[in-house]
Amino acid sequence: MGVKPGKMILPLLVAAVIAAWPLATGCDRMTRHQVLTTIFDGVPDPIPPEQILEDYYQRRRQQELAAAAGQEGDAGPGRRHVSKHKPYAEKKCKDCHDFSTSVGLIRPPRELCFVCHRDFRRHLRDPYVHGPVAVGDCSACHLPHSSEYTALLRRDRSKICDKCHQESRLAAVMHEKVINHQMACVDCHDPHFGQARYFLK
Repeated sequence: MGVKPGKMILPLLVAAVIAAWPLATGCDRMTRHQVLTTIFDGVPDPIPPEQILEDYYQRRRQQELAAAAGQEGDAGPGRRHVSKHKPYAEKKCKDCHDFSTSVGLIRPPRELCFVCHRDFRRHLRDPYVHGPVAVGDCSACHLPHSSEYTALLRRDRSKICDKCHQESRLAAVMHEKVINHQMACVDCHDPHFGQARYFLK
C-alpha cells in the first residue's frame, strides 16, 4: 500500500524549510526575503535600503554623541560642529564604511584615510615623517566624523601636540615666548611630514 500524495506535502514542506533555513538566516536581507517569499505567502516587503542606512546613521550618530559627552575634543551635546568630514556631512557612509565586514570599514583602519588622502602616501618617503602619519594612525589627532575644532582635530590646534608631547623643549625659552604670543606649534612645525629636522617649515 503506497503513501497518499496529500500526506507527502507536509513532510516536503518541512524538508524545504529546513533546507532553506541556512540561506534565510545567514544571508543579507534581500536574499533572505527572496528565499522566504519563495516558500511562504504573505511575507512583508523588505525595508528599503535607504531607510536602513538612514536609521543606522541616526542610531550611530546618537551613540557617538552619547559617547562623546565624556571625551575631550568630540562634538557632543551643547557643542557646535566647527568641522565635518565631507563624506560624513554628505551622508556618504559607504565612502569609508562597508557594513558587511566585521570591521565595518572598506579598508583596515590604518589604511583607510589614504584611500582619499593619496598625497600623504608620497610624503611617507620624506626624510622626516610624524610617527602617527607613518603608521596611518590619523585618529591619534583627528576625529573621523565631526569636531568642534578645525580640521577635525581632537583638541584645539594650540593644544593638540600636548596630547602626546610632554617632554621638555630643547629651546624652552623660545617656545615659551612663542606660546605667549598666541602661536601654536603648527605655525612653525608641520604636523605630518617635512624635509627639515623637527618638521620645521
